[in-house]
Amino acid sequence: MDGDDRGAARILVLGIGNILWADEGFGVRTVERLAAGWRFPDSVTLMDGGTQGLYLLPHLEAADALIVVDAIDYGLEPGTRRVFRGDDVPAFLGAKKMSLHQTGFQEVLASAMFLGRCPERLILVGVQPECLEDYGGGLTGTVAAQVAPTIDVIRGILRDEFGVEGTPRSGVVGADIAAAAITRDAYEAGRPSAEEACRTGDPRILAALAAAGPT
Repeated sequence: MDGDDRGAARILVLGIGNILWADEGFGVRTVERLAAGWRFPDSVTLMDGGTQGLYLLPHLEAADALIVVDAIDYGLEPGTRRVFRGDDVPAFLGAKKMSLHQTGFQEVLASAMFLGRCPERLILVGVQPECLEDYGGGLTGTVAAQVAPTIDVIRGILRDEFGVEGTPRSGVVGADIAAAAITRDAYEAGRPSAEEACRTGDPRILAALAAAGPT
C-alpha cells in the first residue's frame, strides 16, 4: 500500500474461506490475486482471513469499512455473484452456513458489534460455489472464472463508494499476503491428477494430517 492518505476511511478487504476445500477458497484466492495485481493507498488493507475466526477481531476493530469476499451458498447457479450491504451482511452469512469458517466469522461480527467496534460500513461480495467436497482441491473452472470479474467489482466499490483508486503493479509476480507455497498457482500446480488422487483428497494434506496424529 502506498501514499499519504491521513484522514481517509480505513478499509479492510478481507478474503475468507478454506483453500483446502475447492470453491471454499474463492474469497482468499480473489484477494490474493487482487493484491498481486494492484497497489492501493495505505488506507486500504488487503488480507487473507482464511478460517481465523476471532483472531480477525482486532483487524475489524481497526477498520471504518469492511469488504468481505467469500463463497456463499445462495442456492443459485454456480458462479452467481451477489453483493450485500449493511445489516444484510451478518444476516446472510448466518442464513446458509457452508462450513465452520462462516460460523466463526459470524462470531467475529457479533463480537465487534457487541463491543461497539464494528466497521461502520459492511459489504459482502460472494459467489455461489460449484464444488466443496474435494479435499485438497482447487477452484472449479466455473468459480475460478469469477475471480477476475469479482476483482473488477471490488475495485469499482473502492473507486465509486470510497474514492480510492488502485494502480497496477508492474513486473510483480506475487504479493505478501500469502506464503509462496500456498499461492493458487503453486498450490494447484502441485496437486495430483484426478486419477492419482481419486478425488478422495490430496496426499500432501492427508500425509500432513497423519503426521500430526490425533487431535
